[in-house]
Amino acid sequence: MRAMSFVPDLRLLASIGAARAAQLASRTLKRGGGSTIPGVVARRVDPKVLKKLSKRLTLGSVAVTGTNGKTTTTRMIGKILQTAGVRAVNNSTGANLVTGVTAALVSDSSLSGKPSSGMGLFEVDEASIPRVAAEAELKILAVLNLFRDQLDRYGELAYTGKVIASAFADLPRGGAVVLNADDPLVASLGRSTGGPVFYGVDEPDLDTGRLQHVADSKDCPICGTPLDYAAVYMGHVGVYGCPTGDFSRPPLDYRASRVRPEGARGSSFLLTTPKGEREAKISLPGLYNVYNALAAAAVAGEAGVGLEDIVRGIGEFGGAFGRVERIEAGDREAFLLLIKNPVGFNEILRTFVTGAEAKNVLIAINDNDADGRDVSWLWDVDFEMLAEARAAGKADAAPFTVSGIRAGDMAVRLKYAELPVGEVVPDREEAIKMALQSTPPGETLYVLPTYTAMLEIRKALSDMGYTHPFWEDR
Repeated sequence: MRAMSFVPDLRLLASIGAARAAQLASRTLKRGGGSTIPGVVARRVDPKVLKKLSKRLTLGSVAVTGTNGKTTTTRMIGKILQTAGVRAVNNSTGANLVTGVTAALVSDSSLSGKPSSGMGLFEVDEASIPRVAAEAELKILAVLNLFRDQLDRYGELAYTGKVIASAFADLPRGGAVVLNADDPLVASLGRSTGGPVFYGVDEPDLDTGRLQHVADSKDCPICGTPLDYAAVYMGHVGVYGCPTGDFSRPPLDYRASRVRPEGARGSSFLLTTPKGEREAKISLPGLYNVYNALAAAAVAGEAGVGLEDIVRGIGEFGGAFGRVERIEAGDREAFLLLIKNPVGFNEILRTFVTGAEAKNVLIAINDNDADGRDVSWLWDVDFEMLAEARAAGKADAAPFTVSGIRAGDMAVRLKYAELPVGEVVPDREEAIKMALQSTPPGETLYVLPTYTAMLEIRKALSDMGYTHPFWEDR
């Protein structure tokens, strides 16, 4: 750990002071948690504020990017670091543009510009990663996955991959790039950097047997030939190879095998790392959270955390707000499961709603900028899979409650899948209250919202006294 001495920088100090005032005003006026506006203000006062504060972190910074799982993985890494005795500052509220990263660092620093934490730990939007990498001293950059998501913002996945890869050159000497080997496009980014670190799953029993029609990166990134899959885990993620021999899944540095899904209780698996292997347990459900845990283990391992601390941190992690979050609501429970694209929605349906557990379901679809304006992706979600399960008597036939700005679109999609639709309540606060009231005491309401709908529903639950505001990390 290098010692730090700070020469007073009046412009930096002014930016921190202005940002603190903006954060206080935002929360006092109830305009939000003040997770973005302080960064906007700080950067206007001093455009180099992120670069300056990043250099003062004695252990450097880590960034996590990709389509799905950024918030959960970042917070899981934070739990592992905490277990290992490392204090890290992170943008835990999900404000993942360069302004949110800046706001987090400003909030962590004293008025004199001295950081309270030793390491920066940031989730970063895919389009923003080059700018963050250019300003922050990233010790590690992890890429989780690339699924079709918000095409009205980012366009084709191959372009998004090139945007992310352009950030690799700004990593300092010795910096590590951690990549999901089971995602062909993400794995192919390893050709743009020296010595990438790969993680993946080896569990033949989890093979779904077929590529879903929403599978995105299913062609060889080198020659364009359709990839041959030995196993398909979800979407286009799995074990693959190009029949011409141009490209195949790279060898794994971090591996999850003997994966045993345990429904809503989570999963257990054997974690294999360059430093050995241990049985691991995660309390978050779904294979996608096994991938999140594996990515967190790889980042922590490359940051020098010991295997015992990694396994303990993964086991003690309870989830990120709104992504996979259980909230006690009197004598009922609200289980929030964020949705944002067809692959993620399909996995949530497969894990929860096709079984007998999810009897009471509220789906809330918004189309604000943060959600993506184009909601045509709802027609790529495999609701027919759910209809088949209900027809076979594998799932309860209770009607869905539908909410959000695009509640009507969601209701139409469900009806085309021949699924029962109950109340259509566009107002999110009214919908969560109504859905909770119709949920029998002792049972769980499964809430499937897009991002801004999740924030609105969670605020309603906070106003009702059932949980804390999202910016209060507990």
